Amino acid sequence: MEEEEDAKTKEEDAPTKKEDAQTKEVVRDKNNYRNLHCNEAESGIEASVYTHTKLRAEVKAQVVEAFEINDRANDVYEHNFGHRPYQGNIQCLTAADLDGYGADAWLLSPPCQPYTRQGLQKDTGDARAFSFLQILELMPFLLKPPSLLFVENVVGFETSDTHAKLIEILDRTNFVTQEFILSPLQFGIPYSRPRYFCLAKRKPYSFVNEIWNRQLIQSPRPYEHFDTAFIEDDLSQEDRHKLLQSCQSIESFLELKNPSNNIEAEYATLGKGDDNVCDSLQQYYVPLSLVERWGSAMGIHPYINYCSIFKSAYYRYVKGTGSLLATVQPKKRDEASLKEQCLRYFTPREVANIHSFPEDFKFPDYISLKQRYALLGNSLSIAVVAPLLQYLFANP
Repeated sequence: MEEEEDAKTKEEDAPTKKEDAQTKEVVRDKNNYRNLHCNEAESGIEASVYTHTKLRAEVKAQVVEAFEINDRANDVYEHNFGHRPYQGNIQCLTAADLDGYGADAWLLSPPCQPYTRQGLQKDTGDARAFSFLQILELMPFLLKPPSLLFVENVVGFETSDTHAKLIEILDRTNFVTQEFILSPLQFGIPYSRPRYFCLAKRKPYSFVNEIWNRQLIQSPRPYEHFDTAFIEDDLSQEDRHKLLQSCQSIESFLELKNPSNNIEAEYATLGKGDDNVCDSLQQYYVPLSLVERWGSAMGIHPYINYCSIFKSAYYRYVKGTGSLLATVQPKKRDEASLKEQCLRYFTPREVANIHSFPEDFKFPDYISLKQRYALLGNSLSIAVVAPLLQYLFANP
């Protein structure tokens, strides 16, 4: 029943000791910045995202350490980068510990559950917010505070008490901030997932474009350069259509490159991915029983369109967890035609592609299919974060 599924989802979102953990990395770039990456993990792989993003953004840096409490996320990180993150909780860190890293830049990904529209919205009262708040409270007492700060979270964070605390402490510790709400659609990726980002520099460091200082930029238009002004307005229906047309096609992110109405060809071709999770892709197709039950609530996307957020419960549940792919196009599109569309889940490799992970990103063979989806769920878009980090690390 729908109530049972919703109850299970709420139970999964309940705060746990594991979810109260964070990941961090320390790197050095050519400008002599040391970068402390702190990710409060919800069984995700943001540590891998930030490291891949650093490479894509061409920030010359060396990762000194990463912190993550989730075993499987650490397995994936180690498999891709040859180093296993420290499995600890940064809520236990002291000001002396943070000073000991000598980090000039912090990249922070607090848990989003305290601020999501579908959650309880407990904000600072949610236990999953405590670690981030603890780090903020320590900043005024640091002998070696960071010079650069990067914070990302779900849309809605910008109206929270936690956000107000963040801005208050950054102002008090001599930071200048620039805030953005950006979606991969603005960067040519057919993936609608607006996300909040805060960039901060401690004086005397300054941004290339100071006109955005202490502003929240919410332009829906395509990204060009962060050294030019955004036009803040609402897109017309025609402009939105042009924005979608400017994106790459969904097909270019698929393991099966040639769409076909032949379901047998789909099975035969799609099972040849690098991950070798199974002999065929039968397991990715949505059972007709679920199509009949939840069809009206499914996010269906054909080969030409865009997809929406993939949640960590994707594949375990079909309702409200992410987009599905219509592999066969019916003559008439309505709820009755869903059975004819041979609906399937995007594969883990395809979800990674949509998040702009590089081709050499891999999962260890023993990571199960559900674990791969859980780790990829709610991940950051490298296509969005890379230019933001380039802009943050740039000198005027």
